[in-house]
Amino acid sequence: MANSPLAKRARGLLQSIKKISFTLDTHIPEKSWINSGLLTTVRFIQPPEFPFLKGDFISRYSGRNVGKDKCEGEKDKVRGLWQGNTMTMKTFAEILLRGMSQVFLLNNVATGILFFAAIGYSSWFMGIGAMIGVLVGTFSARLLKYDSNDIQQGLYGYNGALVGLAIICFFGFNLPSVLALVFGAALSSIIRKGMSAWKVPPYTTPFIISTWIVMSLLIIFNIIPLQAARLSDARNVEIIPAVTKGMGQVMFLENVIAGIIVFVGILVSSRITACYALLGSSIGVAVAFASSFPLNMINIGMFGFNAVLCGIAFSGKKWTSLILAMASGIISVFMMYGIMKLGTITLTAPFVVSTWLVLLISRRVGAKHLL
Repeated sequence: MANSPLAKRARGLLQSIKKISFTLDTHIPEKSWINSGLLTTVRFIQPPEFPFLKGDFISRYSGRNVGKDKCEGEKDKVRGLWQGNTMTMKTFAEILLRGMSQVFLLNNVATGILFFAAIGYSSWFMGIGAMIGVLVGTFSARLLKYDSNDIQQGLYGYNGALVGLAIICFFGFNLPSVLALVFGAALSSIIRKGMSAWKVPPYTTPFIISTWIVMSLLIIFNIIPLQAARLSDARNVEIIPAVTKGMGQVMFLENVIAGIIVFVGILVSSRITACYALLGSSIGVAVAFASSFPLNMINIGMFGFNAVLCGIAFSGKKWTSLILAMASGIISVFMMYGIMKLGTITLTAPFVVSTWLVLLISRRVGAKHLL
């Protein structure tokens, strides 16, 4: 019996259990760069198939459906992350794509691919700008030896990508603008690191600050002229184009097809997040129309994109999530209009400020975190 096939299999199974163990612990800490989602902790104890891993390895993924069925997927993700001190090209590409998806508070490679596709469909030059931005932001963080786990999750890429999109959108694609976006993307990573100890999520604040600095320098020293946007007259609200463009405008994309691709990218990562994104853009259109804001700006999604991010930031299955998402979205619309009246390029400042405000109020009144 000791040498029977069944006994041999049992001994082999016991040896495998001794060599490798997984401890799966799911709870609700941070979601990519906001306070929600699931943290999956996978502990490897000298696994034979991963000789480059020693001790514990902890990785964070923001998909809400992470659980025991994702354990094998986590194992595959770990396989390519670090090999000695050298990062593989495949891993680096995945990090860049994750960084692109983090623009919408997501962490998904396929989503990053679709976002790049949406940008490329709208403008190849902006696609190049986004690629340069996410590359510079990520590489700067790695060069400065910032937290490797944050780098792997794309947390130092999304601000750089947004800087690249903004600079190319407002100043065109030329040598001075490319140099400016490289500087801005690197600066955004430094600011992101400085804000990592804050008690509130940094959101897109590093992008906002670095882009405002770069744009001010370009304008003050008359290096490149700011490209003026041309708005056509509108007599009524085009609801579907306005809602769709609201999602694309997060990445400065004024195109219905690009907006649809962006929505699909969000949907691929999370259905509930996609619903909240759609809700946010719809709130932006409805509130702006009810407030008699300019119709031509409503139709190009200018009052929807901040509300989209507000919706995603508070997305969850509880009613409190819905209430806070709607509240922050409504506030962002009025904040957007107010900042615009001051003659300032708003970027995503209304989203950040309104979300911080709602978070502060909810904590003061003792609201539990809802995601």
